[in-house]
Amino acid sequence: QVQLVESGGGAVQAGGSLRLSCAASGRAFSTYNFGWFRQAPGKEREFVSAVTWGGASTHYADSVKGRFDISRDNDKNMVYLQMSNLRSEDTAVYYCAATLAYLSAYLRREEKYDYWGQGTRVTVSS
Repeated sequence: QVQLVESGGGAVQAGGSLRLSCAASGRAFSTYNFGWFRQAPGKEREFVSAVTWGGASTHYADSVKGRFDISRDNDKNMVYLQMSNLRSEDTAVYYCAATLAYLSAYLRREEKYDYWGQGTRVTVSS
């Protein structure tokens, strides 16, 4: 089992930045790929970003490409999502998730993820 705890959410003005953190506990942290998903009020959960085992490959939703940066620190069992140029439409609860899937297409699909954190809320005001 892998346990995930997100932190770093909060309120920020449009154009500002936040860094979300995901602390993972469990065995073989580096074996997993990690993703960030988000769910806005009244909307379905959507893919945001993903990073592979070694951190060399990253994936981003078109809506956040160029603004968000995902990274991981395997020595600390941490995954990060650096968010900049935040927009009101980025307002959502952000979830960290872990998967053993490795295909690029799979990393964008929430059903391929085995473990989920409880989420951290991000509110962007204009």
